[in-house]
Amino acid sequence: MDLRTRLRTFLREELVPGGVDTTFSDRDSLMEQGILDSVGVLELVGYLEQTFGVQVDDTDLVPANLDSVDALVAFVERKRALSPERG
Repeated sequence: MDLRTRLRTFLREELVPGGVDTTFSDRDSLMEQGILDSVGVLELVGYLEQTFGVQVDDTDLVPANLDSVDALVAFVERKRALSPERG
């Protein structure tokens, strides 16, 4: 499963309120769609760190990094590229 699919699956299965069937594009704001709130951000950060091995710093907690699937993919790819283990 690729990065984008894994992120979308996590968002749908873990963060969509009450398991409501919701459709969102990769560019849609997760906050505006009601998928991501303050508690969801914490869950998302834990998932990103544990699943993808990236360190999410306080300065990373901005909508430009976390508020859409496209932003999340770019953020994780950028963090992975900067990771010392990945060279």
